[in-house]
Amino acid sequence: MLAKRIIPCLDVRDGRVVKGTRFINLKDAGDPVERASFYNKEGADEIVFLDITASVEGRRAILDVIRKTAEVVFIPLTVGGGIDNTDFMQELLQCGADKISLNTAALKNPSLIRSGADRFGSQCIVTAVDACRLKDQPADKPRWEVYSHGGRQPTGRDVLEWVMEAEQLGAGEILLTSMDADGTQDGYDIELLAAVTTSVNIPVIASGGAGKLEHLYEALTRGGAHAVLAASILHYGTFSITEIKKYLSSKGLPVRPIAGKDDYDLREEF
Repeated sequence: MLAKRIIPCLDVRDGRVVKGTRFINLKDAGDPVERASFYNKEGADEIVFLDITASVEGRRAILDVIRKTAEVVFIPLTVGGGIDNTDFMQELLQCGADKISLNTAALKNPSLIRSGADRFGSQCIVTAVDACRLKDQPADKPRWEVYSHGGRQPTGRDVLEWVMEAEQLGAGEILLTSMDADGTQDGYDIELLAAVTTSVNIPVIASGGAGKLEHLYEALTRGGAHAVLAASILHYGTFSITEIKKYLSSKGLPVRPIAGKDDYDLREEF
């Protein structure tokens, strides 16, 4: 079994890390470069950097901040926000990004996923999906709608249909955020997560709702996620990366070791 990844998420607005609930009521959570450096030292497996207003404001992700962030982290860095062509993807990769996250631009132009995968490889292309549960659906047949522009605009697209299309176009990974659960700390939407992970054959990162260690475990087991994204519980010190990995290891899940941490078993299995 591949090691489960723990990934802090840096939602960035106006050059600062922010965190809200269900994509609104944003609160400051620090400097992105300092946050990224801290998580890198703490033992995070990857970092996701999302410029959450780039698409809404019709601009590109903040290159200078990404460059500075890449200088202080030595783990994979995924960057998203306002990316609408492969030339800009190349700029980001040259600034130090390892993966490109596509959301709104890919919904407008799905061929962008294929273009990015063809030019840089599927392992570089992450399709981010902001999903909202549709109301008045039968309990045994739930459906979710894809939203764009930082969760502001409904697209009318079915989440399961979109993730399968993204995979066919060449996406190497799905970053799945439940808008209903985001920032609530009440747990990931396991039903949504399981529906997506059983619909595609590429890794899925669970995002939105982590509040307890048990929530991460449920996402990785019942939900079928390959990795868990976390923000609130990390930014505000509820749990550390070490605590998370120690807990998951105690539950029998393989996690990557943290340098200098030898007080528990962190064997990685393949």
